[in-house]
Amino acid sequence: MDMSDLWIGMAAGLAATVVLSALMLMKEAMKIMPQMDLIGMISGMMKMNRAMGWVVHFIVGTVLYGGAYALVFARLWPDVHWLNGIALGIFGWLLASVALMPMADKGVFGVKMGGMAPVMSFVMHVLFGALLGWVYGMLSA
Repeated sequence: MDMSDLWIGMAAGLAATVVLSALMLMKEAMKIMPQMDLIGMISGMMKMNRAMGWVVHFIVGTVLYGGAYALVFARLWPDVHWLNGIALGIFGWLLASVALMPMADKGVFGVKMGGMAPVMSFVMHVLFGALLGWVYGMLSA
């Protein structure tokens, strides 16, 4: 791996984060699962305003997820980047569900937000990961 792989990973992470953020905003506008407010959870846990919650959200999606993809997940199944991305999304969902959700007082897997929270979170993570992997594959080709 060279530095260009890392930059490609972060570009793919940024693209996926932009799309995920648009989906989150549409979800909020349609009043679907209003209790599942990722930016509110981030800003609340960090005791910051919502603007900083958005900044952290973009850093996590771009640098952490994009970097993790380039460093680890891009190599799982060569040339099937969308599937590698799904693996990253599932890993991220598990990590968030057992560590971050309880820290935000939402319970393991976010069950305190209702039965649909783990499902919605899983779908969003898988979509994010698949998109990140697909974009990575397109940029690295």
